[in-house]
Amino acid sequence: MASPRPYLELTLGEWLDELAHSQGAPGGGSALGFAVATGAAVLAMAARESGAPGLCAQAEALRARTAPLAQLDAETYDEALASRDGKDALRPEQRDWEIGRAFARAAEPPLEIARAGADVAELAAQLAASGDLRVRADALAAAALGVAAARGAVSLVATNLTALDGDPRVAEAEQLAATAERFAAGARRT
Repeated sequence: MASPRPYLELTLGEWLDELAHSQGAPGGGSALGFAVATGAAVLAMAARESGAPGLCAQAEALRARTAPLAQLDAETYDEALASRDGKDALRPEQRDWEIGRAFARAAEPPLEIARAGADVAELAAQLAASGDLRVRADALAAAALGVAAARGAVSLVATNLTALDGDPRVAEAEQLAATAERFAAGARRT
């Protein structure tokens, strides 16, 4: 069950305690949401330090877009788990449809995390290629966080969409993770 307090209002210690002791949510998706937001924040810091205002603005926009995903992931997953309760009076096909729909909604935050992970890795590769050695390690750290978030999100998207064979969102998440990995590999080679 997600915390009654918004995650962005918790201290880091409180958040880690919440994660370690939760049953259901927050879970891996929420952790990945904060990982990709952290990658965007590291990227913004490094871009600012290197005097790259365009990259910094893009990283800040990514950070603003991704910071709420930890909370959203927990909420949609809690709703999906709750959708299994109290549906005994429904016809089996109606019950399955409603549960499937709730889990499909729960797949959206991790899919957005995968998208953002690819974006973070791409921007980090651009920053690493700039040649500013002062921020190269931070750019690589941001890329690694983007890859980790994107790769981890793949399994969450697939798990939440288990009932929907062949859902294209699973392939999209896989493709985003592969894209993030390519950008990060390119950043390491620069």
